[in-house]
Amino acid sequence: MTLFAFLCIVFAGSYIQAVAGFAMGMLIVALASGLQLMDLPTLAAVVSLLSLLNVVMALKGETRSIHRPVFFWLALGQIPAIFAGVLLLQWLDGHTRQVLEICLGVFIAAGGLSMLLKPHPWPRVAHPAVCFTTGIAGGVVGGLFSASGPVLGWFGYSQPLPLAAIRATLLACFALTTTTRSIIVGAQGGLTDAVLLYAAVGLPVVVLGTWLGRRFAPPVTENTIRHLAYGILLIMGFWILSRALFFQPVTLFSALLS
Repeated sequence: MTLFAFLCIVFAGSYIQAVAGFAMGMLIVALASGLQLMDLPTLAAVVSLLSLLNVVMALKGETRSIHRPVFFWLALGQIPAIFAGVLLLQWLDGHTRQVLEICLGVFIAAGGLSMLLKPHPWPRVAHPAVCFTTGIAGGVVGGLFSASGPVLGWFGYSQPLPLAAIRATLLACFALTTTTRSIIVGAQGGLTDAVLLYAAVGLPVVVLGTWLGRRFAPPVTENTIRHLAYGILLIMGFWILSRALFFQPVTLFSALLS
């Protein structure tokens, strides 16, 4: 039953992303964690592998459009921060899952809100220091939750660049995040049999959902699909947050002091 529910979520996430360009990974993390289908470290590892396939498919033929200076500085901040995010996830999962769920709920709700607000393009491309700092922030949440879209997406669409360059640069950053995270988790022995099983059965579902989304779009506007997805994220974010705050014993201070 858990596997079937997870595959339904993967299908919905890949279909919505194909139709509206929405972050598949964040939707899967929000729904699967909100329904408590599996622990967050396992879920994040699975989402990294599934997102990598989706990103590689989307990036095919788009690499020439990558804005290399912006990507370089973002990547420079991302790589060490991804490692820090993975370590932080492992520490929180082992010491205080309540804090971890609070962080996840806040991140998902804030991500949904940020996507509702369209950023205005800046007058000029961000300074390397700003790109580097943004890469750190995106890397930490990418390492934690395997979903850096809200941070990097907001930054990317704030740049005064052609849409093709923004899209290709963001896809390259997501490819870097998912690849680096999977390598780190694999080196630590985190690519368990359960992770590989969920990823293996999820890959064809991602392909199917992506194909159907491109071939058979629903009879509603792309904007409607986007707002539906934003609403789902807000609901799941607040649900995860309220569950952590009100439906679990308050162990924050004891866990942090232990």
